[in-house]
Amino acid sequence: MLNALLLPLLFSMAGGTFIFLYRPEQRGQGLLILTLFQLVGAAGYAMQPTTELLALLSAHALAVLVMLTRHLQTPVPVPQTSRDQ
Repeated sequence: MLNALLLPLLFSMAGGTFIFLYRPEQRGQGLLILTLFQLVGAAGYAMQPTTELLALLSAHALAVLVMLTRHLQTPVPVPQTSRDQ
C-alpha cells in the first residue's frame, strides 16, 4: 500500500504547497483536495497498516494542518471602493 500511495501523497504535498504560496485565490479548493488525499491515505492505512505509511500520512497531515492554520489566520481582503469622483 505504501508503494501505491507514496507518489500521490508526495505530489499532493508539493502541489498543495505551490497553490498555497502562489495562488492565494485558490487556497480553499487546494486545501479541500489535500484533505481528500489524506482521507484516501487513511483508507489505505486501514486496509494495510504499516509504520512507513503511518509516517507518510503523519507528515502529510502535518503539512495540511500547517497550511490550513495559516489560511484561517489570514485576513480576508476587503475590496477597495473608488471615491475619486
